[in-house]
Parts: sequence; C-alpha cells; structure tokens
Amino acid sequence: MGFSFGRVVEKTDLNPRLIRIVFAVDDLVQLEVPDVADAAVGLYFPAPGERKAPAMENRDGVWSYYDIEPMPEGRNYSVRNLNRSTGVMTIDFVVHDHGTATLWAQRAEIGEEVAMSYARSWYRPEPTTEWQLLVADLAGLPALARIIEELPANARATAIVEVCEDGDLAYLPKRDDVELIAKVGSGNGFGESRLGDAVEEFVHTEGRGYCWFAAEAKASRVARKHLRKEYGWKADQCDIIGYWRFDGEAWSRKFEEVGAELFSVYSTALAEGKSEKIASEEFDDALERAGL
Repeated sequence: MGFSFGRVVEKTDLNPRLIRIVFAVDDLVQLEVPDVADAAVGLYFPAPGERKAPAMENRDGVWSYYDIEPMPEGRNYSVRNLNRSTGVMTIDFVVHDHGTATLWAQRAEIGEEVAMSYARSWYRPEPTTEWQLLVADLAGLPALARIIEELPANARATAIVEVCEDGDLAYLPKRDDVELIAKVGSGNGFGESRLGDAVEEFVHTEGRGYCWFAAEAKASRVARKHLRKEYGWKADQCDIIGYWRFDGEAWSRKFEEVGAELFSVYSTALAEGKSEKIASEEFDDALERAGL
C-alpha cells in the first residue's frame, strides 16, 4: 500500500450526477494501483480553504496519517482510466446532495491536490468463467463502465444497473455482447434498491458463472446469499462489494455499540486459516444477525 499526491489538471461535468476529474499523479509506482478493471484508490481531501491535502507518513512500512488532528477525510473511488506512461488518472465522481467528496468535487479547481492511498481491487473472474453477471448502482457505474470496456471480445455478460434516470445509461459503453438490464428511479439513496431482487430474478445461462456486484450494502447481501445458497456458487465465483449503506449515519451509530465484538468473527475466521473473502462473508452474516 503506497501513497502519492494527485493534482487536478482537468474537470468536466458529464451529466447532472457525474463529474470527471483528471489527476496528474506524482508517483504511480509508489501508489501501486492494481492493473484490474475495478481498481480503486482512497482519496483524502484538502481542508476547507486549503488547496492541498496533508502528506501521509510511512511508519514501519505503513503509509497513513499519524498525529494529525483533525484527520483528513477520505473516500474510496474507482479509477475510470489510468495512463501509466504519463501518470494521468481519471476518476468520475457521483454527485450527491451532501458529503465530503461531493462537495470537494463540485468546487475543485485546477491545481488542487488530493492525497491518494490504499489502492486495491476486487474484480477477479476465474479463468474457467464462461459468463458474467455485472451489477451496479450509480456508485459502481464508473467501475462497471471500465469492466465492460475491458471485457474480451465475444464475452458473455449481462449488466444489471440501477440509475436515477434513463439518461444515466448513456454513460456506459455499448457492446453487442453485453446485455443491459436497467432499473430506473429506485435505490441510489432515494429509496430501497431493487438490485438484490433483480439478481434473484435473473435467469442463469449454461456454464460456470461469475458475479461482480458493487452497490448498496443491503442489496449486496441479498445477492450474495442468493448466489451462494440457491445456486451453490463458490466464493471464487462472486466478488460482491457493498460500496455504501442506506441511512449510513444510523447504521454507524449502532455499529459503534457492537462493532468490536462483531469484528472478532472476522479475526477468528482469518486465524482459522479461512480466506479473506470467506471471513468477510462470515462478518457480514454476523452483522445481519445483529440487525445491521
């Protein structure tokens, strides 16, 4: 896990809900961005009135913020495009009515600098995969768009997306070998997501499948349980990420009361030699039992 600054060099409004910001990245090698279609980085923003986020420190091989009050606020964002030869990274910000990242993206000016760290990815279909189910709401749309672009020729894939308006669908690349199923007007912070139901309703094709799901956490849980229990899919057939939580503030307050106890489920699973993915599933099951 590395660190670098990213300087704003270009900014474009793609539509009422998406802002594209292009960054010149000081040290891509140190940042260690995976060469995977849903690669993401943690962005840490300048304080109000400042044009540059604080630098991270490396202590015992770990880049982070130490002894800084208040801590810079950060959010995870998908890398929409990365030119490794020029050090230029494109990130598309989904705009909400509030939030640190949204407010920064709306007012960001050329030359401002964010801190970048915690680069990682999830999308890993096995070589034996014969077809793919790709699911996302607005928050996952930039990663989904890049995955679709980078699919091999003649891929067998279905994309299920949940957006606010029909016009949002124009953001996605069009491919004849990718079926698109759209849920319009639900989820995305305005109401209950229909993506979990959509995965349950989806008719599977022949062959070994793989699902990548990036959307609201409750919907992701529905999808994971359906694929794992109803179809008997193994863990390596699913990469299911709950990007965010509906009514996240209330969820966080409740989690503070029981979080340490529940996190022991994750730690115990790892200590027993289980994979990180299985440990995460057991942790999520514990959250559900606790009403979270």
